[in-house]
Amino acid sequence: MAAALRGGSRSPAKPRARKPAQTSRNPKSPPPYVPGKLGAVTAVDLPRHFTLSIVGGVIVLTLVVALATGHRAQKIAESLGVGLDNGLAHMGLKVDKLTVQGANAAAQADIVNASGLYKNEPLMGLDLGQVRHNVEQVGWVKSAKVVRLFPDTVVIAVTQRQILAVWQHAGRTVVVDNDGAVIPEADPGRFADLPLIVGEGANDAVGAILPVVRAHPNVMQRLEALVRVDGRRWDLRTRDGGIIQLPAVGEDSALIQLDQLDQKSRILELGFERIDLRDPELVAVRPREGSSPAESPAASGA
Repeated sequence: MAAALRGGSRSPAKPRARKPAQTSRNPKSPPPYVPGKLGAVTAVDLPRHFTLSIVGGVIVLTLVVALATGHRAQKIAESLGVGLDNGLAHMGLKVDKLTVQGANAAAQADIVNASGLYKNEPLMGLDLGQVRHNVEQVGWVKSAKVVRLFPDTVVIAVTQRQILAVWQHAGRTVVVDNDGAVIPEADPGRFADLPLIVGEGANDAVGAILPVVRAHPNVMQRLEALVRVDGRRWDLRTRDGGIIQLPAVGEDSALIQLDQLDQKSRILELGFERIDLRDPELVAVRPREGSSPAESPAASGA
């Protein structure tokens, strides 16, 4: 029967597929990454939950490759990360909106410029820590948080420094906050309503004295500048050119004494060249028109 089968009519032989030519690449290694293919696939409008699943899968794959290949994983991860970022950007995961919270209008432009962000940058590839570091170098900013909101938004939330005064010292004029720190981006000319402080160390000490002076409206409305003297006490320079000398300690008590005296004798309206409050037992004044340098005692506020 076997011979009969061999000698009978036979069906035509089926053509065999040609064996592909051998290449130098290891047949067990994965095919090379082709950015164009990723772009073509990601151009499809996929559901967002599916997109996030892809992201999670790629992260897990990257970790597995890293464990398996050791130092070689760095180049693989970098190549994979760039392709992934660009692909997700084509999906719409790219920077289109930037929101700054907690900053005034004067500070916002400086924060945006310092962030280093630009439109259409891949959202997933952002180094949020670097953006936060950039923003916290801005003088307006005390601290910052940076968050990405899918699919296209970055939010920068800042705690802004509280501006307190304009400081004149060593031939320059700057704006300082309530901790005495200089805000270099702030233009002093735009803050004419801030109190003026003068002298070395005035920026560090103004946070303590300013609330005391503000508690005395009659003095505050006449105030032109607070001048730091010898790093230990203050002179108050008035708009009419007079000087109110405060003690090194007990400034509030001295100003209360001045208020009481002003209610009795209108001492602030008399235009004295100097009102000396450094002695808690006595208020001494120097008239402008007096030629004698001697100081004249005034009635105590007690």
